Amino acid sequence: MLLTKTPVLVCSNAFRTFLQKHCPVVAERYCPTPWCWGGRLQTLVQAFIKSRPSVSYRNELIRTADGGQISLDWVDNGASAAYPESSTRPTVLILPGLTGNSQQPYVLHAISQATRRGYRCVVFNNRGFGGEELLTPLTFCAANTSDLERVVLHVKELFPQAPLLGAGVSLGGMLLLNYLARKGSESGLVAGITLSVAWNTVESTASLEQPINWLLFNRHLTVNLCQAVNRHRKMLEKVVDIDYVMKARSIHEFDERYTSVLFGYKSCLDYYYDASPDYKLPRTAVPILCLNAADDPFSPKHAFPLALAKHLPNVALLVTAHGGHIGFLEGIFPRGEGYMDRLIGQYIEAVFEHPGDLKRAWLNN
Repeated sequence: MLLTKTPVLVCSNAFRTFLQKHCPVVAERYCPTPWCWGGRLQTLVQAFIKSRPSVSYRNELIRTADGGQISLDWVDNGASAAYPESSTRPTVLILPGLTGNSQQPYVLHAISQATRRGYRCVVFNNRGFGGEELLTPLTFCAANTSDLERVVLHVKELFPQAPLLGAGVSLGGMLLLNYLARKGSESGLVAGITLSVAWNTVESTASLEQPINWLLFNRHLTVNLCQAVNRHRKMLEKVVDIDYVMKARSIHEFDERYTSVLFGYKSCLDYYYDASPDYKLPRTAVPILCLNAADDPFSPKHAFPLALAKHLPNVALLVTAHGGHIGFLEGIFPRGEGYMDRLIGQYIEAVFEHPGDLKRAWLNN
């Protein structure tokens, strides 16, 4: 029997006060779907049962310094009553997960939350995963923030007066945190939110190597990654042994044969250390809310940086007892808006509508 519990919120007192006032969902009891018990089941079910809100994108391809291209999917929200002036309309930059893109249900729900409040959205599709042609032998990884830096600069050039918030899911959240740590006060973002981040890549990989997790998740993700690489075989075979990569049977083997090789790491372990955002949190310089479930098979709870977050003025960790990986399903028929979606909506509204309160919350610690 699942117990309805209030999530654990780990942050400074000032940030807590701000969140409880302007983002009340953080203090609500989270009641998971009663027939969907356990993190594994939540993780599996959400992929099949969640609805897909209707979203019309405007696609834009931008070039990178190395000659590559990045696919951006925009929802301009030109009919916004709250922000009729495009130049100052707040913008949410969404970073999908490992094999995700702008068509994922969690992305569509995040956009629904943002656009109904009058905000603009742009989805940063990982290079090679947005349907675009790969022009250079380079894709993406959690540690390499150069493409994200290019995207943020592009968005800020287009709308220099519009506040920009980053929302990263799973690997997208890792990428966002690594970017925020690298850029510090020069990130161009007013705030961030992450959902189901893997805080320590070594620990996450070990969790996914457990037999049942390998069977349910690891194997499937590895197949998807290999298929993506194979789609760009002609370009990527210049720099990696594609046939060897295609024989990978786990994410760890894939990262060993592909990711760490492509990005020039001496070992897969070196890559995993560089990709892990946990120890970099003190280098971040904007308010960040991070949602994780204690039963996430991708991100074990013993790796959550709770002790670190206690002493940081700008970071809040929100931990639910249940919810799995990008699940957080609630209600008997959990097709529509769930706990995670409501959190995204309330937090981005809190950031964009109460900037003075937010600034005082973490600068006055």
